[in-house]
Amino acid sequence: MVKKIWKTAPVAALAAVTAHDLLQRRHAILRNFPVIGHGRFMLEAVGPELRQYIVTGNDEERPFSRDQRRWVYASSKLQNNYFGFGTDNDLEHSSGNVIVHHRTFGRTHATHGKPGQEAWLPCAKVLGGPRGRRRAFRPESVVNISGMSFGSLSGNAIEALNRGAELAGCLQNTGEGGVSPYHRRGGELIYQIGTAYFGCRDEDGRFSLDRLKTLVESAPIRALEVKLSQGAKPGLGGVLPAPKVSAEIAATRGVPEGKDCISPSRHAEFHDVESMLDWVEMLATETGLPVGIKSAVGDLTFWRELADAMSSGQRGVDFITIDGGEGGTGAAPMIFTDAVSLPFRLGFSRVYSIFAERGLQHDVVFIGAGKLGLPDNAIVAFGLGVDMVNVGREAMLSVGCIQAQRCHTGKCPTGVATQDKWLAHGLDPDSKSVRAANYIKTLRRDLLKV
Repeated sequence: MVKKIWKTAPVAALAAVTAHDLLQRRHAILRNFPVIGHGRFMLEAVGPELRQYIVTGNDEERPFSRDQRRWVYASSKLQNNYFGFGTDNDLEHSSGNVIVHHRTFGRTHATHGKPGQEAWLPCAKVLGGPRGRRRAFRPESVVNISGMSFGSLSGNAIEALNRGAELAGCLQNTGEGGVSPYHRRGGELIYQIGTAYFGCRDEDGRFSLDRLKTLVESAPIRALEVKLSQGAKPGLGGVLPAPKVSAEIAATRGVPEGKDCISPSRHAEFHDVESMLDWVEMLATETGLPVGIKSAVGDLTFWRELADAMSSGQRGVDFITIDGGEGGTGAAPMIFTDAVSLPFRLGFSRVYSIFAERGLQHDVVFIGAGKLGLPDNAIVAFGLGVDMVNVGREAMLSVGCIQAQRCHTGKCPTGVATQDKWLAHGLDPDSKSVRAANYIKTLRRDLLKV
């Protein structure tokens, strides 16, 4: 009897699938090709993996090629990150290649850093120094971790990055989702204030100075960053769906549990350059911290008005973070990812020129973000005028991201960009924090080599 059941079960299952496919009206392929039509959807589901590991060449993929990912992985694990047999880039017939003009006789003796060797490279400027902020400081590292919120990333991923920041002596930006318990594992922070004022809002969702001051005194926050927009979706707000608003996220953000968590597209505390500068100065006066802004670059009118206002008065921002429009850690509609705001090199150079024309380039710390966690891209950014670079997706790669591009689904297979407890459980903060630190140290060492 049991044998008969085992023999008939596959036939019954096949018949059930066939009947379902023939009767359903959603997919024409399944109605026309029952059962075997599912193969098309299976191949489509694993398409990114097939292209990633089998189809594409070493330098064909975007946003990060296989070579670029391999360099980050090897650096984070202190493995051999060299490449043999010459470059496979087409340097003569392709555009956009970075070529460093070396000196025949170098100015300094060559140093050959070993894997894991400390490579300290502090910022050349004092953050908040030109404007006399009470808690001005010189960042210890020109490479720091970009804003990635708890909610977008798992708690284990945030903790790994925070502990890695402590080991590497760099700063971690909290992202606009507030300061979670996972941000309090030893690493120093730049607290990002977004349009929803998560972590510093009252019960009605309005900005609360008292809550901000309480937060600043309870966490290792070194600076405040007012987020105007981000490269992944400039000018667009966001929604964290109710099912994802857990008790932990709700407590961190100061919002009700189990309800949609909405980030507006613009700030309620200011509406133009003048009111923004008033608010920035108020924040700096009340907290003593350096205060900056983060934005993607679109219409240049805002930047001209900001530079004019800073050059003609006593108010101003202490740092400016320019986010490239290439898209970043935030999931967004394709039109925003692909076609809204300028890519980093174009956007930053135009903004920097506006401030340089008015003689303000020495009074502001310029920070760049947008695929700058690779040595060649970072070198170009420093050449354009940045003082520090922020790394986001590269930092995610260092703690286990495989570029599966499932960030928007909540089903990140490596537990980095998900709130699924089972998936997040697979990411071990103890080991991944060391890898994050190794990656940042290696990037700094390679920058010093060049």
